Amino acid sequence: MPERSAAASESESRIRILLVDDHPIYRDGLELLLGSIPGFEVVAAAGDGAEAVEAAREHGPDVIVMDIQMPVMDGVEATRRIVADDPGAGIIVLTMSEDDESVLQAMRAGARGYLLKAASQEDIAQAIRSVAGGGVIFGAALAGRVAEFFARASAPASATPFPQLTPREREILDLIAAGRTNPQIAQILFLSPKTVRNHVSMIFTKLHVDDRGEAVVMAREAGLGKL
Repeated sequence: MPERSAAASESESRIRILLVDDHPIYRDGLELLLGSIPGFEVVAAAGDGAEAVEAAREHGPDVIVMDIQMPVMDGVEATRRIVADDPGAGIIVLTMSEDDESVLQAMRAGARGYLLKAASQEDIAQAIRSVAGGGVIFGAALAGRVAEFFARASAPASATPFPQLTPREREILDLIAAGRTNPQIAQILFLSPKTVRNHVSMIFTKLHVDDRGEAVVMAREAGLGKL
């Protein structure tokens, strides 16, 4: 009886991991690697973001190691949906990419760790343990960028909101926040619809938002849209 209790205790203490990657060779290799580490248990694997969302619901893993670039549903959207289901989900984004946009998208979606696929076994294992314990961890190659992101987020707001935008772009964003459509903006500012569309696209790029709704929220939080 004591032996069974000890075995149950050991099982409960394991970190249960869900692996998500669309490359079977890499995924299988990582599964073997992690499965060989004491205290780790790979409970499921998925080949795309949609499978990941279902697997997360079914298995309730402690940590999800998530690729970004995948078919059907990418890792950022899968992360967003998993976190919506379970705000405490521990997700580590594991990817080849280290560009700023991928970092910010992963952070906004709710990822608590970000490692490059070139990371060592020790780095990956450390990240999994940290996130399983409620921590947040980013690879050394990305630490400086993440620090800059938080520094910008905590810096005092400038007198002019969104200084990265041109005066015309801020004017258009103000109208967007006020609920104006592109044709209405074109009419108000005496611009062609195509010019307005180009400005709106550039505004979304500079603000790192995916759609009009996100832009409106951001603009109104900055005090725009009170026409």
